[in-house]
Amino acid sequence: MKRIIISRTDSIGDVMLTLPLCGVIKKHFPTCEIFFLGRAYTKAVIDSCENIDHFLNFDELEKLSVLNQVEALKKPGADAIIHVFPVKKIALLAKKALIPIRVGASGRWYHYVYCNKIVALTRRRSALHEAQLNLKLLQPIGVHEDLNIDEIGAFYGWKPKGNLRPEISNLIDDQRFNLILHPRSKGSAREWGLKNFSGLVTLLPENDFRIFVTGTATEGEQINELFDYHPSLINLTGKLNLVELIQFISKADGLIAASTGPLHIAAASGIIAIGIYPPIKPMHPGRWRPVGPFASALVMEKDCNRCRKTNSCRCMTDILPEQVFQKLNELRNERNR
Repeated sequence: MKRIIISRTDSIGDVMLTLPLCGVIKKHFPTCEIFFLGRAYTKAVIDSCENIDHFLNFDELEKLSVLNQVEALKKPGADAIIHVFPVKKIALLAKKALIPIRVGASGRWYHYVYCNKIVALTRRRSALHEAQLNLKLLQPIGVHEDLNIDEIGAFYGWKPKGNLRPEISNLIDDQRFNLILHPRSKGSAREWGLKNFSGLVTLLPENDFRIFVTGTATEGEQINELFDYHPSLINLTGKLNLVELIQFISKADGLIAASTGPLHIAAASGIIAIGIYPPIKPMHPGRWRPVGPFASALVMEKDCNRCRKTNSCRCMTDILPEQVFQKLNELRNERNR
């Protein structure tokens, strides 16, 4: 196997949990070139993985004529393409590009038309973690790895690139625990709520913690009251691009968020990463928990579907700030052993 295309054109968190798949490929095929087909806004994440050799920009590819799109997929000379995130259009293009091995999961009918290697895989009903499910797609190329969650983190190949501006890097305090709070999720996940984050800040001694808040500029406007209540918070919302956010997370000591991309970046960076999750499948931590040496997920252990049709989750907001504070202290003690 000389060249493989990994196709994953969705969000940052999904891409993060696909990176270990690339590490496992390199373990079995050390000289294989890996091309990652992804969205432009995830490029900084993909560039931070030392196991990925080339980035293929799906947003740019979509601007081309169909003929040129096919040629763009032909150009790498790939032996295989693995459709980690199923997209009908990409599956069709890969077939037209005559890529010899085209791997898709059984859950999409069009994979039976455009792929020639089908993996029996239904993510929604599986008890496996997303990163473990991704590895199943390597079976048609002869890779059979059943790794537990604690083993998967070793395959991130996480090596962030770029540098922070001095005015940002100088915010890190070597004498205190630098904690990032990422309260919002751009609608990609259920949220813990501003009231809970505010309650958590109240529990964190200012002489021990330097607290940063990250998010988009729009999210910053939505959570203005948090900064009104807690003027010591450092507002970084809308001030960091993705390259800078990745770098800043790697220099911090911990991050607390819902099931978002920054949470998975923190876990891969080896810092304390605490995710707050709903118990509803398939959004539960069994599928999406952060993977890293000091990563953990908090969830109310109960079988509940009352919030399935709403954007909020009572089972999630009922997790107390005191519980998160306790988990943070446990992980700090574990890290300092």
